[in-house]
Amino acid sequence: MPIKVGDKLPDVTLFENKPDESVKTSELFGKDKHVLVGIVGAFTGTCQNDHFPTFVDNIDKIKAKGVEIVACVSVNDPFVTAAFGTAMNADGKIRMLADTCGTFTEKIDLEWDVAAAFGTKRSQRYVMVINDGVVTGLNVEEDSSKVKCTSGTDILSLL
Repeated sequence: MPIKVGDKLPDVTLFENKPDESVKTSELFGKDKHVLVGIVGAFTGTCQNDHFPTFVDNIDKIKAKGVEIVACVSVNDPFVTAAFGTAMNADGKIRMLADTCGTFTEKIDLEWDVAAAFGTKRSQRYVMVINDGVVTGLNVEEDSSKVKCTSGTDILSLL
């Protein structure tokens, strides 16, 4: 069953920047208010052109709503997620997290089976508000190839 509002975020190890820089979701999101953006993949068309830039563009408005950390997670390796963040001008604004084996994505049951095109299952497109480790807002795209309810402006109504 997919994660929903009221659920506690599972404690999983993700990676940031490189394989020896790990972070546990419980430590990152356990206290305060945070936003987590789930993307299908770094450097994929919709993520790069239509989805992720809306968070970079709206980072000040999002932070003004009391958000401590804005993070982006994808089923990629940490070198790719770090390079994507840099290419998208997100350095110092949005933390880029790699769900290298898809464990986090599987535990929140938001996998998207696009292995034929991407080589593995990926994350559905979503945006999540987390307060003290608990999901308090969540929008998931019905069709993860599109951006209808998960943009950087859509999150403002969830905060």
